[in-house]
Amino acid sequence: MPNSAMAIIAPFRALRFDPRRVDLRQVVTQPYDKISPEMQERYYAASPYNLVRIVLGKRETTDGPAQNVYTRAAGYFQEWRKQGIFLEDREPSVYCYVQNFKGPEQQALERRGFIALGRIEDYAANVVFRHEQTLAKPKADRLELLRATPAHFEQLFMLYRDPEGEIDRRLAPQTEADISVRDEYGVQHRVWRIADSQIIDVVRGGMRSKQLIIADGHHRYETALYYRDERRTAGAAAAAGQEDSGAPVPELSRAAPYESVMMTFINMDSPGLVILPTHRVVAGLPSFSSQAFGHRVQQYFNLEEVDASIDGKRAAAILREAGRAGFALLAVTADRAMLLDRPRALGSSIFGGLSLDQQSLDVVQLHQLILEGALGISKEAIREQQNVSYVRDIGEALDRVRVGGANVAFLMNPVRMSQVENIAFAGGVLPQKSTDFYPKLLSGLTIYALE
Repeated sequence: MPNSAMAIIAPFRALRFDPRRVDLRQVVTQPYDKISPEMQERYYAASPYNLVRIVLGKRETTDGPAQNVYTRAAGYFQEWRKQGIFLEDREPSVYCYVQNFKGPEQQALERRGFIALGRIEDYAANVVFRHEQTLAKPKADRLELLRATPAHFEQLFMLYRDPEGEIDRRLAPQTEADISVRDEYGVQHRVWRIADSQIIDVVRGGMRSKQLIIADGHHRYETALYYRDERRTAGAAAAAGQEDSGAPVPELSRAAPYESVMMTFINMDSPGLVILPTHRVVAGLPSFSSQAFGHRVQQYFNLEEVDASIDGKRAAAILREAGRAGFALLAVTADRAMLLDRPRALGSSIFGGLSLDQQSLDVVQLHQLILEGALGISKEAIREQQNVSYVRDIGEALDRVRVGGANVAFLMNPVRMSQVENIAFAGGVLPQKSTDFYPKLLSGLTIYALE
């Protein structure tokens, strides 16, 4: 892992919903890419000031260049600021952010972090690392919103390593929270504003030795990176024009607002850091046969028949136990349940140019050997979700096969944080939908306005 990391963070004067004007429970949202059409309708109905109108507004048939989802978002933002729906904190601050929730085994968990500005870095600088590929369409959408507003309404979820938990201890709150709200999943979100310059300086100093992994928000990070470069280019062009006209050339400041983006920093050593599995459901294969599938897949793995009527709780227990020894997967069809484990020795050429760390991932072996190899689904079809859909709830995955007519469900163990860390710091990426960090960060707790 490179040793030249320098994560630069800074306090900021956040815009926050005024609790005297709105009920916070009715205006905050889940991240834009987790908002289903049903959730969007519910958010719209909850309050005329719900943030969904900005982060994921409704599109209209009459939309055009002059009036569209982005111009409406900008209009809402400007009007709400004028009305005092948002208030700006008086002092630059960082914001301690604590989430209390139920874990996969219904155990009570707490995840601590803090919200601050993080300087946007090119990946080549070896400060910020990704673990997922991005797609052009979501980035184009977020870029149009950023250009129109311009502001960051949602935090990027960033991971750093701090085995001793020193930074979290420095930010441990001593008073009642400034913000406290429970979301629709029962997660309690609390935020404390910290303006003490001595505490902030200690935290900034501690973060200078850290490297960051994007947990959630790859598309938004790369959008912010593109926007930063766009603004730098525009600034340089304006400066050149002034020079030609004889006017003094302004210095292009590294501290310009567009050089930073709003981030929530979470210690990857925290016991409250949870990664949930994302199960795969395959449908629409016209000639699928569970017998033929079982025969083909045995060229890659050991296959053990399991009770075909297995429920979600028992499936999770089997996966946990089998996963202690390495790869483990449950393939469930309408009439069979098969535990796949103990991969056969295969030549590395079947995995292309993937590293050994990448090859060892359950999700990589599923995609390469089963989805593409045994089932013949192309990479493009997987990427476009033509035959493969992604389901968090294990019971829903089983129902889609048994009730909904899907061909087969692949039930998985979660990716481990150590695997994400090793692959990301080595410059690699995981297949799409490999990680599901839970819970998500609420949108609208703090807002970073660039203008």
